[in-house]
Amino acid sequence: MINSIPKIKNTDSGQFFLLAGPCAIEGEDMALRIAEEIVRVTSKLKIPFIFKGSYRKANRSRIDSFSGIGDEKALKILRKVSDTFDVPTVTDIHAANEAAMAAEYVDILQIPAFLCRQTDLLIAAANTGKVVNIKKGQFLAPEAMQFAVNKVRDAGNQKVMITDRGTMFGYQDLIVDYRGIPVMQQFGTPVVLDITHSLQQPNQSSGVTGGKPQLIETIARAGVAVGVDGFFLETHHDPANAKSDGANMLRLDLLEGLLTRLATLRSTVNNL
Repeated sequence: MINSIPKIKNTDSGQFFLLAGPCAIEGEDMALRIAEEIVRVTSKLKIPFIFKGSYRKANRSRIDSFSGIGDEKALKILRKVSDTFDVPTVTDIHAANEAAMAAEYVDILQIPAFLCRQTDLLIAAANTGKVVNIKKGQFLAPEAMQFAVNKVRDAGNQKVMITDRGTMFGYQDLIVDYRGIPVMQQFGTPVVLDITHSLQQPNQSSGVTGGKPQLIETIARAGVAVGVDGFFLETHHDPANAKSDGANMLRLDLLEGLLTRLATLRSTVNNL
């Protein structure tokens, strides 16, 4: 299925694939700057790469939180990233009527975790013919994701993958249950591990999500060990001043070192 994604490269390298970029599209310059660095690193390491960016953040704790620069403006930036660097792109959609709009600009439509049971949203995404990446709800068992996958397939689209982004642990923390990776792979879909959202600390009293980015590599190394197909991560050159999810993003200058070590681990696992 990964080979069906337009512009995807290095799929014969034996490496995991990567969905990476900023949480939200804040502007053209930042998107191109981040994309350029990720393309440089992933080309060097032969990692298949898909640029990620949200054109709008619909799920915010507070009404005064940044939600976007305008849908069409952000989607055009995603298209420019794709055209400039010859890479595929992914963005999340939030309602059925957004699917066709977003599909005009990107290669993969992502279903947010909180919306993974929304039948009309899944069917609308499937009907575009694009690859559909469904994020596992923080409230769902891995076994339950087969029904979300089946909704896309029953709508006539076989191009689907699942992303695990942690499971609620109490009110303000998440854990990764690595047993879920092989469970969801049994559905015949690639399974991705979101190594930055898995380290969020949601529902803070301030209304601003916290995070533990110092554990990104820990989460990722374990993912390699259990044989995850791909990784999802958000990165920014200045996370402290990012307009969304800065508390759990990877600093862009740390990306090359992280991916180099993970690629080495993947090669070792492949040879076992």
